[in-house]
Amino acid sequence: MTGTNMNCIIVDDDKISRRIIQNYILKTDFLILIKSCTNAIEAVNILQNEMIQLIFLDVEMPEMNGLEFIKTLEEKPQIILVTAHEKYAVEAFEHNVTDYIVKPISYSRFLKAVTKVKSIYDKHLNHNSGLPYIFVKTDSKLIRINTKDIFYIEALADYVNIITPKEKYVVHSTMKGIESKLPNQLFQRVHRSFIVRLDKINSIDENTLVINDNLIPIGGSYRKKLLTQINLI
Repeated sequence: MTGTNMNCIIVDDDKISRRIIQNYILKTDFLILIKSCTNAIEAVNILQNEMIQLIFLDVEMPEMNGLEFIKTLEEKPQIILVTAHEKYAVEAFEHNVTDYIVKPISYSRFLKAVTKVKSIYDKHLNHNSGLPYIFVKTDSKLIRINTKDIFYIEALADYVNIITPKEKYVVHSTMKGIESKLPNQLFQRVHRSFIVRLDKINSIDENTLVINDNLIPIGGSYRKKLLTQINLI
């Protein structure tokens, strides 16, 4: 299947289930397993530091069950619930999970679910060609910002800083929200807290890049995609 690869995590307290899903992921060329987690608390830490597009999530787990975990997510990746029980299906789809698989899992059922996820993901990327400008609300006014003027965007709690040569705009938005408005062929998430305009990058080191003398960190799971997006010889 063509298109962009998807980073995923497994969240399941059952060792055998984790192993089965992990093996299925390894057989599926567009999936990259970032971490196999034994509980939701561990998954929260991964989501804070990595770019994840898909979660394989169990429901019945200690400390925090899967449905409780979904409620904590401000920016939800696509989610496939994988559980031994059918009884959670209605509530699961109320939380907009992409699919619901009842254990035991066959590879054919797994592949059907992840193909659906991939189709949704690719449509989102293709749709997000982006306009050459965005409007942002600041001081009760709507301000037009040309995307060609944006150096980078930095997360700041419930706000984002949009950095341009002349101004810094503080806007009430999530990173996912602002990212969805930008042309994806020109802008790249390089860290959970940073989006950069690719043609503004001056240099790239192992874990950082430079834009206009500003040092910006590169998250581990973002580096590979960044290198595929730049015009690397």
